[in-house]
Amino acid sequence: MAEKTDVLAALSQIIDPDFGKDIVSLGFVKNLVIEGGTVKFTIELTTPACPVKEQFRSSAEAAVKALPGVSSVEVTMTAMQAKQRPQGPSIDTLKGVANVIAVSSCKGGVGKSTVAAHLARAIQREGHKVGLLDVDIYGPSLPTLMETRQPEVLMRQQLIQPVAVDGLLTMSLGYMMGDKPAVMRGPMVSNYTMQILKQTDWGVLDYLIIDMPPGTGDIQLTLVQQAALDGAIIVTTPHQLSLVDVARGILMFESVNVPVLGVVENLAWFECDGCSKRHYPFGQHAGTLRERFGVETLAELPILQGLPTAARRNSGENIPEFAALADGLHRAVGMRRLDAEALPKVETSHSAIIITWPDGTRRRAENRALRASCQCALCVNEYTGVKTLDDASIPADIHAEQVQPLGNYALAITWSDGHSSGIFTWEHLKEHSVPLDSVKPGILKSLIGLGN
Repeated sequence: MAEKTDVLAALSQIIDPDFGKDIVSLGFVKNLVIEGGTVKFTIELTTPACPVKEQFRSSAEAAVKALPGVSSVEVTMTAMQAKQRPQGPSIDTLKGVANVIAVSSCKGGVGKSTVAAHLARAIQREGHKVGLLDVDIYGPSLPTLMETRQPEVLMRQQLIQPVAVDGLLTMSLGYMMGDKPAVMRGPMVSNYTMQILKQTDWGVLDYLIIDMPPGTGDIQLTLVQQAALDGAIIVTTPHQLSLVDVARGILMFESVNVPVLGVVENLAWFECDGCSKRHYPFGQHAGTLRERFGVETLAELPILQGLPTAARRNSGENIPEFAALADGLHRAVGMRRLDAEALPKVETSHSAIIITWPDGTRRRAENRALRASCQCALCVNEYTGVKTLDDASIPADIHAEQVQPLGNYALAITWSDGHSSGIFTWEHLKEHSVPLDSVKPGILKSLIGLGN
């Protein structure tokens, strides 16, 4: 008969491709029971939509069944529960929703609603139960995308019932308004927005995708706080004016502890009929986004003529980038949920910022030099890439007044000169720092005594 140590050793050969570790050390294997020749255990994944779920199941069955004395293997696949977030009151209608994801943009016209709708369809085609909520009061796109104008919206026990469109649960204020413009002031908009958020009866869902209003104002901030989001996706286009706004969205979400899971670059490329090659008319920015903001690009979506609506389950299935986006979302949610990656620790002083990496390495970034290296739109021309910040204008005694971690990818630093729009990735900080053991002892002593 196989022993538990034999089973765990066999299962430890299965490596999670996202974390680069085996499923035993990650704590995925639970409830291991051996009854004669039968081995039973549970694999608890980070999310029920894990892209490698079936691969893990088959690999685990094969690995354990190959052990001497094992006649049968029973594998139960489960998923971690979403972690409760501390801020904001809970919303009863979202209690049955496993993942609440915001799709946001900081300016209009970048295709945010189209991306949200086709992302929802792509997840639905994987066999998951999905809802799509349109909270853009001034320009609701869902009725058009779903080809569902002024449907009958029902109330049951004082809750709004979602409108099912080919299996996808949807809700939008546009269903009730029709083509009439929303002529409302801010407080009224907030009231309608919160009503549709709190009173829609979603039931049990694997994912609720929220199509956010564009911008980073009070309405967006209230929505983010009230919905207790599991993460956010920011949609942009390769145009420089759109890229400028990405930082604002990242800072808004991270300021209320909502992780930015990645960026979707819409209208990025087209395929030429004559040469069948991809052309990037605005340039390729996926690497630039990673360098500038530290977040991953989940998908680069093509320029398409006559993109079909999202009214049917198979809408967009011929566009592989939407399936890739759904896959990237699942992986990003899983990695955030496990919190497997230890983050560097940051100390500030009037002379420098000191960073301690998880491996114990300590580095020092001199304040004035780090401020001078800022790559934000106020310091570097977004079109030419030429630095516009005059280093001579930086005060000699400049220091960080506030340091805000941005997920596991960057820091936002508010400087004593009032500058606060810079995002410094961990890679950038490593590049613009020196090992602490290379600092002269006299300088090190002064640094230790000058903490904020």
